[in-house]
Amino acid sequence: MTVISESVFEAALAFFLAPVGELMADESVREVMINGPDQVYVEENGELRLTDIRFEDEDQLHSAVRNIAQYVGVHLKDHVSRFDARLPAGHRVHVVLPPVSRQGVSVTIRKHSKSSFGLDQLVKLGALSEESTSFLRTAIEKEKNLVVAGGTGTGKTTFINAMSALIPNDERIVTIEDAAELQLEQEHVVSLETRAPDRHGIGAVTIRDLLHSSLRMRPDRIIVGECRGGEALDLLQAMNTGHGGSMSTVHANSPIETLRRLETLALFSGEEIPLRFLRAQVASAIQLVVQLQRLGGKRSVAAISEVLPLTDDGEYRVRDIFLFDYQEKRLERVASAGFESMA
Repeated sequence: MTVISESVFEAALAFFLAPVGELMADESVREVMINGPDQVYVEENGELRLTDIRFEDEDQLHSAVRNIAQYVGVHLKDHVSRFDARLPAGHRVHVVLPPVSRQGVSVTIRKHSKSSFGLDQLVKLGALSEESTSFLRTAIEKEKNLVVAGGTGTGKTTFINAMSALIPNDERIVTIEDAAELQLEQEHVVSLETRAPDRHGIGAVTIRDLLHSSLRMRPDRIIVGECRGGEALDLLQAMNTGHGGSMSTVHANSPIETLRRLETLALFSGEEIPLRFLRAQVASAIQLVVQLQRLGGKRSVAAISEVLPLTDDGEYRVRDIFLFDYQEKRLERVASAGFESMA
């Protein structure tokens, strides 16, 4: 397969994706979702909406997909029904092809933002309160390990990026991601990114591989973009052995479910660990869970919860420090965290 240069690729892609060109240039648009040639949705300022944009026909969309596939070295043969790509500008693309996608070619583009949100901006958008922001600043200063949890599209990466901006500039930070999205501005940051295997199935570098490497790189803090496999065990062990203030994200719908999810992911490591011991590791490694939600199309924090020691029966416990008040539509403090009273 011929590999095309970035300049040629970008020019061709701009031509084939011309109908969504303005959306790609609009900083307020976070994601572009193309469901066949006749339906284009966007996520704009945290809200999902249908646009009136249409492609000329399926062939125009197919041409864009072939262009992307050629650029990343994917052979579009009968057995290929979906693939991932990253564009030169950093945008992440996921393509699903017919007949798996019944309405035609489906293309989801997650745009790479040139600027990152800070916690203060999240307060202005109503995702956080001033008091909860101050609380999170204290947690990061005190090197508390935390996990940001939520469903797809709740803004987990945006939130962890905003919190990581509070890490002191004199610390060495190692970030580990499937696709580089975090935009840390500290001076001493090492960004590691996974690599997919080549067409012969070799050369893969996983998040777990990179976590093992990071522990040999003298990090003060480790930030894992998303835990979704056996690497959860390695991260828990790192958090429990001197890498305080580390962070990650996970797909879960409540703080307790977050801890259970980390437990399940750690079991994927293949290590034989007694369940009670593993739960104790989870409860001691994670001090805070920040639970995100989408409410009326907008992203916000649903809860900030402190992780407590296990019950006598070995069950997880959390104390909600902030909870979203659905009547007042704002985040309210409901308790104090144990570490707040510590000097």
